[in-house]
Amino acid sequence: MKFFKASASVRLFLLVVGSVIWGGIALTGFNVVHWLLYIPAVFLLFAAVTGFCPGLIISRWIMREKSAG
Repeated sequence: MKFFKASASVRLFLLVVGSVIWGGIALTGFNVVHWLLYIPAVFLLFAAVTGFCPGLIISRWIMREKSAG
C-alpha cells in the first residue's frame, strides 16, 4: 500500500492548526485542560512534521479520491 504524503501546503496548514490548539492549551493552563484535547494537538503536529496523516488517508478513502503522486 502506498502511503499518502501530504503536500507542503497541507503540512503548513496542519502545523498552524496544531500550533493554535497548543497555544489554547497553554493559555488555558496545562493542568486545567482535559486530556482529550491533547490527542488532536499531538496528531496534527506529528502529521505536519512527517507528512503522514491517517485522517487524510481515511478521508480520501471514504471520498474515493486518488492521491496525487
